[in-house]
Amino acid sequence: MSKAQHVFEQPGTGDAGRHHARLRHVLGLIEQIAGRPKASTDAALDESARISAAYEIAPPVAQRRYDTMVAEVSGWAASGVDALAGIKDPRRQPRIAAERLAEELGRSLAEMTRLLRA
Repeated sequence: MSKAQHVFEQPGTGDAGRHHARLRHVLGLIEQIAGRPKASTDAALDESARISAAYEIAPPVAQRRYDTMVAEVSGWAASGVDALAGIKDPRRQPRIAAERLAEELGRSLAEMTRLLRA
């Protein structure tokens, strides 16, 4: 039996900007749970456009590595979101867990960005 696939959890297929935007959106949701202020949507759209352009001109090995990272990060981010969403007791605030997940996802997105700009 296979696990249900999240909307953002799709292996890399060459549409780097779309995948980046999905992961950024998930990061925004996690940051809300963590109690962080909402980030600018315009900046996220601009960043996704830059990622798409950088992916198109990146060497094939960098593209494959980026696609692999998208699949890996999407998998553990989906698991983290599922865990956070599963907390139904309002007395159990998942803020600390959400903060940690947001930090890791932010670091991974930055690493993926650096990979394409190298």
